[in-house]
Amino acid sequence: MKQYLKEFDELVNIFTKLRSKNGCVWDKEQTHESLIKHLFSETREVKKAIENKDMQNLEEELGDILLQVVFHAKIAKENKDFDIVSVIKKLNKKLIRRHPHVFGNCKAKTVKDVEAIWKNIKVKEKVLKK
Repeated sequence: MKQYLKEFDELVNIFTKLRSKNGCVWDKEQTHESLIKHLFSETREVKKAIENKDMQNLEEELGDILLQVVFHAKIAKENKDFDIVSVIKKLNKKLIRRHPHVFGNCKAKTVKDVEAIWKNIKVKEKVLKK
């Protein structure tokens, strides 16, 4: 198994343990709502690390953002809403759909072209969701 898959699998398993019967009291009590403040705090810390050009801190803070994503996905799985696999699948499909200039036949030569394509696709997606 590729190293990143092994590490990601271990991360998901850690959350399973943390939220289990014999896990961490604090982690078991968390909800999507209770974690909002932590998500925003971690995002501000990522911004600060980038502004300070502190790559060691950025590495740590990106890990904390990933923690938030996995934590929310674990709670959603327990609620039978979705899981981390469906989050990743949905993201993969979105990235491919929004980059037809890379994964399809659309042409984009400039950043402005790419932004126009992305915006157009987002508008179409919103219409389809209604």
